Amino acid sequence: MAGDPAAVNVPAPPTETTHGVLRSALVRWDTALLVVLAAVVVVAGVLVEGFASGRNFQFLLLDVVAIALIALPLTLIVITGEIDLSVASTLGLCSAVMGQLWVAGLPLELVVVLVVGLGAVLGAVNAVFVTKFALPSLAVTIGTLAAYRGLAFVVLGDQAVADFPFRWTDAASSTVADGAVPWAAVVTIVLAVVFGVVLHATPFGRSLYAMGNNAEAATFAGIRVARAKFWLFVASGAVSGLAGVYWTLRFASARADNAAGLELAVVAAVLLGGVSIFGGRGTLLGVLLGVLLLGAVRNALQLADVAADTLNIVTGGLLIASVVVPNVVAMSRTRLRRRPRHPA
Repeated sequence: MAGDPAAVNVPAPPTETTHGVLRSALVRWDTALLVVLAAVVVVAGVLVEGFASGRNFQFLLLDVVAIALIALPLTLIVITGEIDLSVASTLGLCSAVMGQLWVAGLPLELVVVLVVGLGAVLGAVNAVFVTKFALPSLAVTIGTLAAYRGLAFVVLGDQAVADFPFRWTDAASSTVADGAVPWAAVVTIVLAVVFGVVLHATPFGRSLYAMGNNAEAATFAGIRVARAKFWLFVASGAVSGLAGVYWTLRFASARADNAAGLELAVVAAVLLGGVSIFGGRGTLLGVLLGVLLLGAVRNALQLADVAADTLNIVTGGLLIASVVVPNVVAMSRTRLRRRPRHPA
């Protein structure tokens, strides 16, 4: 009725719930990473000569492409509570095999397909040990980290293959419309969208979080945990093989020691992006921001002529911080929630 006060629509003032949602958005790890990344870019742009140039932006993106590629499937693996430390060695072995296949006279188009397939097979080896024999992925992939790198030296020794066609090596570093954004970064963004949709917008992606929180409960809920993990390790190997192709063409050199130690940077980026090392938590957007933050810090230090050993120390420090800080924040929130509230 027209005279009924209840029928009159009066805009409600902001409630505590609205403010709570706003505060939650402001303290999210992704938001914090974005703020820190912006601060690093601004400070480095002011203090480090050449950092703010378009040419350096291009090199920064080219440097993080391999890390970002490998981090995509690794994010999903870590969310399930597993890990793959063999990714850089998979890249190195695929690079070595790529060099040998090219020397043997195979067309490069076929070589690329075979190398990505090899990466998938190497990932499947990890998957069999983890899912069929129920071995811890940490131990398995530490073993294959050493084994795959050793096989790379068996395949290629300490020599390098560098006579790849110029149109291929140039394509690995070419940019969109002769600007500062490399085509390799565009491809990485497309793959990131695919992985992001799978993780955040499909039942399969939601099941990965369930596995990370409680694999046994996920199994009782009807989730095929072993099969899901198997294909995640296969995807990790295949994408590492693709990263091996990119690395080889970008530097125009197939070597057995390509990307040695890169697994540290990849794991650091994933954990810095807010993915819990214990599984069950994290976003792909956070990981991409972590990749960019790590890349920006390392790029700025390189331009400032900081030694390579110091760069490794910084990477290790960020890795430790990415594990410690979220736990400290979580403990602080728990204590605040448990603190008794006294009426004013």
